Amino acid sequence: MSSLQGRTIGFGLTGSHCTLEETMPQIKRLVDAGARVIPVASHTVMTTDTRFGTSNDWQKQLFDITGEKIISTIPDAEPLGPSKLFDVMVIAPCTGNTTSRLANALTDSPVLMAAKATLRNQHPVVLAISTNDGLGLNAGNIAKLLSTKNIFFVPFGQDAPDKKPNSLVASMDLIKETVEQALNYRQLQPLLIQKFH
Repeated sequence: MSSLQGRTIGFGLTGSHCTLEETMPQIKRLVDAGARVIPVASHTVMTTDTRFGTSNDWQKQLFDITGEKIISTIPDAEPLGPSKLFDVMVIAPCTGNTTSRLANALTDSPVLMAAKATLRNQHPVVLAISTNDGLGLNAGNIAKLLSTKNIFFVPFGQDAPDKKPNSLVASMDLIKETVEQALNYRQLQPLLIQKFH
């Protein structure tokens, strides 16, 4: 039996639109492992059409994979604290913007509210970063979160050091394995991996 069988996972998506296509199959892996996955989407994901896809298409994919209504407002996310619904919360992709806000205790999106609610209940939060300034201005925020209790990272590395030397992206195909370890309050290792070829 999978260690995720019967678990309830909050899955937050933020506006790294180029990473959403890579993320969707990982949500399906969690569902296939027996977890109930409840999507939580930022305002950007819910409203912005890009060359990587329309917001309506992403919303349809989320519903088709999970069968769950998307939590898309702060008031809808706020009850997650008292209800203790999530065993674990994933944020993937987790943008630099979301990373910096989480590190500095700013709660201005449903994804951040859901993460705050999960941490309040001393349950793990898993971050799959996707940021162009992970080795720039956001490096300090990532370091702060790396040393924060109950926060775990999907292994990450530089994705294009020749063109974007400060960019860091998580290996999305390790989300399930990271979640399994995080439920035991352990960080999947190695944390730093080679992303580029």
